[in-house]
Amino acid sequence: MSTPDIRVEKGHAEPEEVAAITAILMARAAARPEPSATHRIRAKAGWRRLEREPGFRAPHSWH
Repeated sequence: MSTPDIRVEKGHAEPEEVAAITAILMARAAARPEPSATHRIRAKAGWRRLEREPGFRAPHSWH
């Protein structure tokens, strides 16, 4: 006996409902992302210059 790939955690799903959600998930997995969505432009640099940082940070600060 094999285990199912999709399991209903709460409630009861009819076989047609499980088939519908499976079709939706398979279509989403097969879809290719748009090329513009893969490259993001940052408005701010992801690094900082340590010489411009103050020498002391309070222990309760967020930075």
